[in-house]
Amino acid sequence: MSLHHHSEFPLERILAECDDSISVCLPVRDEATTIGPILDSVLRLAEAGAVDQVVVVDDSSDGSGELARSRGAEVHSQFDLRSGMGPVLGKGDAMWRALEVLRGDVVVYVDADSRDFGDHFVRGLMGPLVCGSGVSFVKGCYRRPFDSGPGGCQAEGGGRVTELTARPLLAAFYPELASVCQPLAGEIAARRELLEALPFTTGYGVDVGLLIDVRERCGIQNLVQVDLDQRQNRHRPLSELAPMAAAVTDAILSRTDTGGRPVDGSSRIALEGLMPRAVLRPPAASLRALPV
Repeated sequence: MSLHHHSEFPLERILAECDDSISVCLPVRDEATTIGPILDSVLRLAEAGAVDQVVVVDDSSDGSGELARSRGAEVHSQFDLRSGMGPVLGKGDAMWRALEVLRGDVVVYVDADSRDFGDHFVRGLMGPLVCGSGVSFVKGCYRRPFDSGPGGCQAEGGGRVTELTARPLLAAFYPELASVCQPLAGEIAARRELLEALPFTTGYGVDVGLLIDVRERCGIQNLVQVDLDQRQNRHRPLSELAPMAAAVTDAILSRTDTGGRPVDGSSRIALEGLMPRAVLRPPAASLRALPV
């Protein structure tokens, strides 16, 4: 699995070599404190001609959607997309529903809770897809400082679910993916055709689920990582991390009979008390004939 750095893909190179249309999507839930600067960075790329569509799929009560709309983004309520599929069941469901309105040949997903976001996030993610050949899926990687509050920030320590749950389980069941630095990164890019051919886990397990499914479908050689330097976001208390870790565990274990080492199903049943039951949304391409 090759590794690139975002500096390999400056704006000038993107503009010179990209022949694809690009959609950038931000799933948003109450991110009014961070979404403005993120959108400003992405919309500057749109003004320069490097991005064709900037979409926010919103489930907020803090005015995030209105803020995004005022900045110039295309805003959709998550509940209005694929409404016939019932309630929206978390981040993965929002990402899946967004495919109904994303028009680009290449889709870039970025999280909306990052601080110190720059346009290198989007350029770095789309770069290997539009400036090369044979790449199917791009995963962002970065350093995760731990913000311990006013006056304190440790150089590392962020990404606790990643280091204590996701990476050890991948090493055990999918050794080829053990080298993925940030398997839970919400910063990804892929061709829309590929994303529409994949199922999406509805909750927090979506990112690691897509990683495994892409590896199964395309092979490890068609996945790349791009170093985005550093990502800083809010850190959650331990009480909120257990359900997140359970969702990641469930997403990994649920796929072990399709390429990883098999496990006894009882270990999945034991997770149900820690998290809402995840649903696997079908490939979007299979629903084209159905009303949205």
